[in-house]
Amino acid sequence: MFAKIKPSIFIDALQLELTALKGHFLKGVLKDDKGSVCSIFEKDISKDKENVTWTGLNDLPYGKYTVELSQGDEESDIHPVKMNVVKRV
Repeated sequence: MFAKIKPSIFIDALQLELTALKGHFLKGVLKDDKGSVCSIFEKDISKDKENVTWTGLNDLPYGKYTVELSQGDEESDIHPVKMNVVKRV
């Protein structure tokens, strides 16, 4: 796994802990429980280990979401990471 979300409960931003991605492009897609895309995050990674904040999520309604993280490269050997998160008060 090249990414972790800590913690899995958020209010207005997600904290991502990335490892072994230096020189890669990270793409994140946040989907609601119906599968609709709510937010997209893209970033070039410049360090082997990096903590990143995915902001701009304060307008989303409370509930369950799925985060899909990939290197943004369709030919990558690393499979996308899917994680469930919950937006709370």
